[in-house]
Amino acid sequence: MATSVLQRIPVVGGLAYVERVQQLQSAFTATLAVEPDNRYFPHAIAVLAGGGKVGYVAPEVAGHYYDAIKGAPAPIACPARRATIADHESSGVELLLDFTGLAAAYAE
Repeated sequence: MATSVLQRIPVVGGLAYVERVQQLQSAFTATLAVEPDNRYFPHAIAVLAGGGKVGYVAPEVAGHYYDAIKGAPAPIACPARRATIADHESSGVELLLDFTGLAAAYAE
C-alpha cells in the first residue's frame, strides 16, 4: 500500500525534547500550536504530546498550514507516530505526523 506524503510530515527539533519523545507510545495524538513570537522561525508550529512540546512541524510544511492553524477556533490535533529506525538513521527524524485528516487546508 502506498503512503501519502501527508502521512509522513516530519517533526524537527525532536533531539531537544528527546526525554519526552522517548516516553511516547509508537502511535499517539499530537496537538499543533502556532508560536507567533518564535524569533527563529516566523511560521513555527509546535508539536505537543506527552505533556509538552516534542518538536516542530518541518519548516518546508509549516508555512503552508500556519495561518489556518492560527485561525482555527479550537486546537488542532492529528495522528502521529514514532519514526522507524531507518527514518532516524537517514534524516534524524524521530516523529512523523499524519495530516491527511487535518481540518486546516494546505495554503499555496
